[in-house]
Amino acid sequence: MWLFIAFLAVPLIEIALFIQIGGAIGLGWTLLTVVFTAVLGTWLVRNQGLMAMNQLKSSFSDLRDPTEPLVHGAMILFSGALLLTPGFFTDAVGFLLLVPGFRTAIYTAIRARVNVQSFDTGPRQQRQRPSSDDIIDGEYSEVKPDMDRVNKPSKWSDH
Repeated sequence: MWLFIAFLAVPLIEIALFIQIGGAIGLGWTLLTVVFTAVLGTWLVRNQGLMAMNQLKSSFSDLRDPTEPLVHGAMILFSGALLLTPGFFTDAVGFLLLVPGFRTAIYTAIRARVNVQSFDTGPRQQRQRPSSDDIIDGEYSEVKPDMDRVNKPSKWSDH
């Protein structure tokens, strides 16, 4: 139901804002503003996306929980989609998602509502070196192709 309301409300809000803003500043400035926010948003999304990717890499290399950098990256990606969508309401939400403090607040609110449960399979066993039972002994010999047969045309082309 919420998704239906969003798909209905967002275009109506965008149309109303286009009419109001276009009437106040004119068609040319309205279109220029929409194009400018798309270009600026693309540049900001690229820069913040690279920063989120670096944070994700460092969380993997430091063996930390990568959940927060992943969520920030997803929100930056969603913000990029909103900023490329023509409209003032979607641009406002897209720019809000580029503010790190706003993303952190959303992440905290989502994390408070999600209940993560885990289980443990018991103590982890260390992988040991292979024993003599794990090793299969074998011999091999290299087979070289007969060059006379390889360079001749196949019988399939004979008619």
